[in-house]
Amino acid sequence: PGLYGYTAEGDPNSGVIIGDDSVVVVDAQATPAMAADVIARIRTVTDKPVRHVVLTHYHADHLFGLDDVRVFPHRLGGPLPIYCETHTENAVRTTFAYAFEPWKEGQQGFVPKLAFKRIETEPFEVLGETITPIPLIHGHFHVLGFRIGNVAYCTDVSRIPPTSMELLRGLDLLVLDALRPTKIHASHFTVEEALEVVEELQPKQTYFTHMSHDMDYERLVQELPPSVAPAYDGLSFSF
Repeated sequence: PGLYGYTAEGDPNSGVIIGDDSVVVVDAQATPAMAADVIARIRTVTDKPVRHVVLTHYHADHLFGLDDVRVFPHRLGGPLPIYCETHTENAVRTTFAYAFEPWKEGQQGFVPKLAFKRIETEPFEVLGETITPIPLIHGHFHVLGFRIGNVAYCTDVSRIPPTSMELLRGLDLLVLDALRPTKIHASHFTVEEALEVVEELQPKQTYFTHMSHDMDYERLVQELPPSVAPAYDGLSFSF
């Protein structure tokens, strides 16, 4: 499969996994308009249908665009599978309570219909690929990153537990949170902290994501090690 990235001008970001016959979206953006933009960007790369959504956590900037998936259940002929932890499912059910009421006549396509696939820390399969959840710390919150083969996606993280570090060894490619250069943030890695993780894990290639406007792309390219680079909208690679 291939991976496609969307960073929404540096704050909420989504990963897109393009399989042989369908697409998985990781995180649903902050607003329906942003989610619609992700879908439009996907359509510039592939016309394969979006059949799954995987959620790293329930914060608004990764969740509130979920309403815009309402078109997919109508096209799929049933609810859209949502892979997430129990506490994330509870937040979705509260935030989008109207999505779980019985469909009324003529309502199809106007309300997102979702089917939860509860995940914890055990690997699960989507698109014929095994996805391994990576428990991460995001400030005071427990969130997930994901590993697919030798590729890992870890957005919104301020600390990686030792057991999760072991799950991230031997990577060809790591996508990692790096909010700003050096000023400590309670919920996100700085570039300096992210580079410490890279030094320990030694992935072949790392892309930093969830970057703020404190950082300049061209300057980062010059300052980062050769195997580390800032991500950008539309970044894609095959694996």
